[in-house]
This record gives sequence, structure tokens and C-alpha cells, in this order.
Amino acid sequence: MKSMVILPSWKPDDIYPSRVARSAVSYQHPLGLLYIATCIQAAGHEVRLVDGAFWTHAEIIDQVRRFAPGFVGISANAAMWSKAKKTAAGIKAIDPSVHVTAAGPYPSAVEEKCLQDCPSLDSIVIGEGEQTVPEMIDKLINGCSLAGVAGTAFRSRDGAIVKNEPRPLIEDLDAIPIPRRELLGDFDKYESPPGSYKRKPIAIVMTSRGCKARCIYCFQMNGERRIRFRSVENVASEVEELVNRYGFREIRFLDETFTADRERVMQLLGRFRELKLDFSFYVSSRVNTVDFELLRELKKAGCWAILFGAESGVQKNLNTLRKGVTLDQTRAAVAAAKKAGLKVYTPFIIGIPGETYEEALKTVDFAVELNPHYANFHTMTPFPGTELYDNVDKYGTMSTNTDDYTFEGGAFVPYSMTREQIEAVRTIAFRRFYSRPGFILRRLLGVRSIYDFRTVIKGAASFFWLWARRDSLAMKPAPPDQSQPAKVK
Repeated sequence: MKSMVILPSWKPDDIYPSRVARSAVSYQHPLGLLYIATCIQAAGHEVRLVDGAFWTHAEIIDQVRRFAPGFVGISANAAMWSKAKKTAAGIKAIDPSVHVTAAGPYPSAVEEKCLQDCPSLDSIVIGEGEQTVPEMIDKLINGCSLAGVAGTAFRSRDGAIVKNEPRPLIEDLDAIPIPRRELLGDFDKYESPPGSYKRKPIAIVMTSRGCKARCIYCFQMNGERRIRFRSVENVASEVEELVNRYGFREIRFLDETFTADRERVMQLLGRFRELKLDFSFYVSSRVNTVDFELLRELKKAGCWAILFGAESGVQKNLNTLRKGVTLDQTRAAVAAAKKAGLKVYTPFIIGIPGETYEEALKTVDFAVELNPHYANFHTMTPFPGTELYDNVDKYGTMSTNTDDYTFEGGAFVPYSMTREQIEAVRTIAFRRFYSRPGFILRRLLGVRSIYDFRTVIKGAASFFWLWARRDSLAMKPAPPDQSQPAKVK
């Protein structure tokens, strides 16, 4: 059966404030869709991947019309849900016989409610889809219903919504085929924000799935707080293929905690050095899982940058988030990473439950004290399926519009702050952090190439709007019911 997987059409202004969208936007490989497409192809079906970052809605629907698939899978997180519904409706309008399903974080979190909310969907995938989707397609080819296909909910022939048993998480991650990057098409179209990479083209890789932490703002698949790892050899094989076959020169490892298993990381880094591959890489980590020796080994193996989720400069607020780290651990990790020669990125969250305006300003102080190479200041977001979302009336108020569910959308406001205060702190934070003479001098002294020069110019352009327009980071206006606790039904 001809199949298509789609990321709905979107544009930078949907996520970032319009004044800074151009310099902040990140066009990354849709890795989840790429895994699904690869598994469909491995099962013997013709498949096409359409990344809506590069197509309008009308162009996507036209591609569906011309390709004429029998099965279409649409990817959806919370912020993309309205776009996913529009895409499903557009497909059904041109061919009602196409089986349309939705997968991703949002369907996995709210489950059969997606079918209630979107009449154009025939089914949804709940949880990991690499095994589920090929099984669905086989059922459809044989004219069978999806009854018994674990990890799905579907609309039966009489219109009733049926939810099947959950599908267990995939324990052997090595059994999942390595994503076939040729399904993406032209690699050059994928871009990252200035300063967030060293070389191009950039590939996205995950060497593990899951996280042990209990943060109130993170969604855990099947509610399980554990990590499943790919083997060192399996990861090394993918990296070797990316570099030697596809010509990628940088890899962004998207593991929630790349350094979760210290011994495994050391083995993986050793394997990279043995292969003598020409690539650089970037990782994300937790401050309580690193030490100077490990960070030094990362640097030797080709790592140039590391991201630590610092989140707050007030211990009380870290405890509220159930982050499981201390301010001193963050200080030590950032200092050790800089000593090892790594660039350090530290995102922070403004609008944490119980956080006051004065405490948010202390977070800005902490960011300046840490002096990482880059800092970001996001808004708190109550993603469906998280502790924050499920208990929002305990913590604050939130928007009923899923379009606001981005790190910049201001979907959540704690009882202890106002939207105006959150917006004001973010503006203060960016202005103060990036206008320091020491930061500016470091950026200028770091110019070694045309790329470095362009990075500085683009960053300066965004920073100009922060100073020239007070509303550069303005969030969307609050809906009329924002002042009351509200959940998305």
C-alpha cells in the first residue's frame, strides 16, 4: 500500500515572536516521522515523507492528490494539533477512502479524545509507532479493522470509537531500523539558529529513549520513568553511515540525558575515536550526571557544545519542578564544561508555579553569574500528559488554545505572576544577558570564519529588535477565560 507521512505545514511565526523568528527558527529533521517512514519502507511499502516546514498546506494536499496514498500518518504535538486537524480534513476532502491516522506526543497524551475532536481521522497511534504503523497497514491491506492492534484507537464501521490495549515500549531499540535519510530529500534545506552548530549538514540522532527524572513539565511515554539504550555498536553504525554515506558533518544527539550512563558514554566516545570519523557533535545533559573527566572526553571525541537545563536560579522553584538538582550542581557542571573547552547552553524557564516576579529576576542574576556561552529564557508550558497539565488548577491558569503550547507562547501563568510580568522578565533577561560587554567581546573575538561573522550579524539583528521594540517578545493576548483555571477538554 502506498503510504505517506506528513508533518503539517507551519511557519516560524507560529512558534517564535515575529521580530526574532528568522534568527531563532530551527528546521530540524523530523526524526519521529523518519523512523516511521523507514519502518513502513522496511515492511515493503512505498512511502513518501512530507515535511511541512517547507510546504504550504495547499501544496501538501496537492502532493497527497498526486501521490494517491491509501494510508496517511500525520505527526502532531500539542502546538501542531490544529494544523494536523486541518491537514486531515484536507486529505478527506480530496479522497474520503484514504485511511488517515495521527501520531506523536499529543495523540499519545490525550488518546481517543483526538478522534472525538477530529471527525476526519480514522485512527490514532498511542505511544511508539515503529511496530504499530506497519501492523496497521497490513490490516488495512487485508480489509480488516484495526481491532486488536495494540497502541491504537480507531473509528469502527458504525462510527463508534474503539481503544485497543496499550502497546508495551520497545525494549530492543537495536531492532528498529536505522532511519533512511534519503527519505528527507535535500539535506541543505534543514537549518539551525545561528551559533547552534559548527558545521553543515547536520543530522539528528537519538541513542536512547526516556528519562528517569520526575519533572512536572515533561511527558513520559506510558508513564514509565526509565531509560532504554541502544547498543554502542548500533549507534556507532548509524554515525558511520551518516558521515561516510550521507556526508553529514555534525550530529545533534537529542537524548534527554546523553550522559545518563557514564560507562556507556565512555565506550561510545572511544568507539567514535576508533572510527576516526570527520564530524563534530552537540549533546544535552543533566548537571548531576557529569564531571570534568567525562566532559574532557566528550571534547576529545569531537563534542563542541553541551546543553544543561538550568531552568531556575531559585532552589525553591527547582524543587517545585522536581528537577532533582541543586544550584551548586549547576554551577559546578557549567564551570567544568567551560574548563573542558565546551560551549555551554543553559535554557531557563520563566513563570514556574509559585515563582514571583522578584524570584524570576534572581534567575536572570543566576544566568549572568553562570556566564554560559548562550542562554535562553522560555515560558512555562503545560504539555498534555504532564503533572503540570493534569493539575493546572493547583498551579495557575492556562490557555485553552493548543496553538499556544510552545516554549514561547505563554500558555501558562502561575497564580504568583501575571502575563505582563513574565513578558517583562523575559525582555529584561535577554537584554541584560546579551548586552554585557564581556559577552559581546567574546563573540567578536570568536569570529574565525564567514559563518562566525554571519552568526554575529544575525544575532545582532535580533538583539536590535529587543532594544528597539518593547513588544519584540510579546506573547499572544490571553483568552477571555485566562483568569480562571482551565483545562483543555
